[in-house]
Amino acid sequence: MAVDYATLKKGGFMRQKQKNNFSLRLRVVGGNVTASQLAKIAEVAERYGDGHVHLTSRQSVEIPFIRLEDIEAVKNSLAEGDVQPGVCGPRVRTITACQGSQICPSGCIDTYALAKELDARYYARELPHKFKFGITGCQNNCLKAEENDLGIKGGIKVSWSKDKCIGCGVCEKVCRVGAISIDDGTISVDEEKCNFCGRCYKSCPTDAWETVSGYVVSFGGLFGNSIATGETIIPFVDDKEKLLKICDAAIKFFENNANAGERFKFTIDRIGAEKFKNTILEAYNE
Repeated sequence: MAVDYATLKKGGFMRQKQKNNFSLRLRVVGGNVTASQLAKIAEVAERYGDGHVHLTSRQSVEIPFIRLEDIEAVKNSLAEGDVQPGVCGPRVRTITACQGSQICPSGCIDTYALAKELDARYYARELPHKFKFGITGCQNNCLKAEENDLGIKGGIKVSWSKDKCIGCGVCEKVCRVGAISIDDGTISVDEEKCNFCGRCYKSCPTDAWETVSGYVVSFGGLFGNSIATGETIIPFVDDKEKLLKICDAAIKFFENNANAGERFKFTIDRIGAEKFKNTILEAYNE
């Protein structure tokens, strides 16, 4: 009986060099796996694999040495522990994320909540080639957002609240990009320099800043056979619905314009950066 390797790969079962052995990629959202899921993964690795798992570079888990004849049993066993196979091939891949504001003191957005939302919206969507989202919580950029086809970086837009300010100057000292200056007791923020890191308001002892959480979005990142840094079109997106419209527009642009086997970066280059920019700005301004 012929083996449909393409369908198996689509469902996360990747052929190994060992005949009739597969490494199963699991569905992981935002790098989070529960303790009970881990227990089930360990159980399956012991029973159907060779007793070890592999942690991928993009926050997924793979169980190697799954035999062809055990594939259905593996899927059934994982389902008992609320663990799902992942995907490979030309489709939206694992949504990666750092720990974000729910855990990390530097975080500016709830990265995991956003990862779950993007996962529900796009995961496994069929496209001309693979498409990767990466979400990082702040300018520390632990997740390296610009390496992804679409990277999202959390940020904070600030405005000074004079009535609460005691003139201590801490904000000016902690600003790493020299965006804050103090002149005769008045604090100014250079919007051209500000990178939305939020260090000023987080260090302020009197909460003398009004803040808006938002996103810095980059497009066309690559880190493989070719390397490219994703580029930003809109400096700061302060509304999640606008963010989702932008993501929708980027995916649609890729879907409508890419050649089979062409990564997003090369589609943008071939069709034209200006045309893509206009597509994103149109979505943003709806």
